[in-house]
Amino acid sequence: MSKKGGKQAETGRKVHVPCKRAKVEASCPPSPMNYDSPDSVFESLIFPIEQETFFKEYWEQKPLLIQRDDPSVAAYYQSLFQLMDLKELSSQGFYYGRDLNICRCVNGKKKVLNKDGKVNYMQLKRDFDQKKATIQFHQPQRFKDELWRIQEKLECYFGSLVGSNVYITPPGSQGLPPHYDDVEVFILQLEGEKHWRLYKPTVHLAREYNVESEDQIGNPTHEFILKPGDLLYFPRGTIHQADTPLGGSYSTHVTISTYQNNSWGDFLLDAIPGLVFDTAKEDVALRTSIPRQLLMQVDIADSTRRLSSFLRSLADQLENTKELRSSDMKKDFIMNRLPPFLGNSPDPLAPGGKLPKLDSKIRLRFKDHAIITVEPDQENSDERRKEMAYVYHSLKNRRERHMMGNEDDDTNEEGISEAHGLRFPLSHMDALKQIWRSATIAVKELSLKSDAEKQNLVLSLWTECLIEVL
Repeated sequence: MSKKGGKQAETGRKVHVPCKRAKVEASCPPSPMNYDSPDSVFESLIFPIEQETFFKEYWEQKPLLIQRDDPSVAAYYQSLFQLMDLKELSSQGFYYGRDLNICRCVNGKKKVLNKDGKVNYMQLKRDFDQKKATIQFHQPQRFKDELWRIQEKLECYFGSLVGSNVYITPPGSQGLPPHYDDVEVFILQLEGEKHWRLYKPTVHLAREYNVESEDQIGNPTHEFILKPGDLLYFPRGTIHQADTPLGGSYSTHVTISTYQNNSWGDFLLDAIPGLVFDTAKEDVALRTSIPRQLLMQVDIADSTRRLSSFLRSLADQLENTKELRSSDMKKDFIMNRLPPFLGNSPDPLAPGGKLPKLDSKIRLRFKDHAIITVEPDQENSDERRKEMAYVYHSLKNRRERHMMGNEDDDTNEEGISEAHGLRFPLSHMDALKQIWRSATIAVKELSLKSDAEKQNLVLSLWTECLIEVL
């Protein structure tokens, strides 16, 4: 039941989006997205709002509604995903739960109407028409090239995984109850109209998903109708619900989400273990034993004072640390993100061009898709493992597995995804940083002792398609 009141989310003026026309298939409308760089893609997405304004006034703070009265943008948004796409895509072997859900909000609760096993399109369409069920299609960028292209660039822009879901809701129906999410959300209205209500967060910048009872959330702070070509942003923790108005067409929108588990708290949890490990090598106090039976005690007040002292010492150490070791976040991002969008160009992932030699000049390729880390040698099972420099990249990641968990073949015996990359002695770290920081660099200028080391380094990178010879 719709609650009256509320105000419109702050909006950008109704204007035409400037188009840097991308080359697209003949059947697709021209794209308003500027794909020159990750920055330009995000700029196109939130136009006419400037990036500086967006991050100063809206990001993690309040919703933003951009309404566009532009038929060309509406046509482009519609091309991103349509209900009719499901008919063709379902022939590829989709499964309930894994690839899509069908659900409906009944008496303030989510009722899941999934069948077992493979999705049959005719049955899916019957449930949609007769049961007024919402279709939630998971990660459409696995199949829709333009969404792959957008989300790959946004992952470069944010330095965080970017997922998406499509929601298709029949008229006079609502798929989900009021709830909040643990992600930053960008909603693109593709087909039809959707009636949205947003509410004041009960948990600001929430770290988990939660359903809220409608009688506990009060009146909406914002209420509006999204039409094709419109965009809505709101921060994680924003309570929201949406329904398709009765008497019109069904609604289709895509939710593009990012920044899940990507807070300062998450970064501290990731970085502190490495800092403690490195500091303990030099500080004998961190290597002394904890008191007898500490783990068996109820009251550990004395020990918390000692821990506070250690944390202050670590903070001082951190002030003088030039490099902070990330244990998992960097690696998780690069292993699970989208590969570069290749389009119709020849496959750039096979080594090509001239072999790098000592007198060659080289430059890094796909800089946004590669990271350098320092880790214990993974190929040495000795108790005292020396540290090595690792270069991980996402060039060989499988688009069809993006944001779908570890169900693919690229896993080890423990079921953990294997990263694609290279391993070098720690002495190669400075040379790697030279390559990463330079627009171009001569191989002979690399900070390595011998010419053989320089040639072996660049040949390894060239074989992985990470550099090219000029």
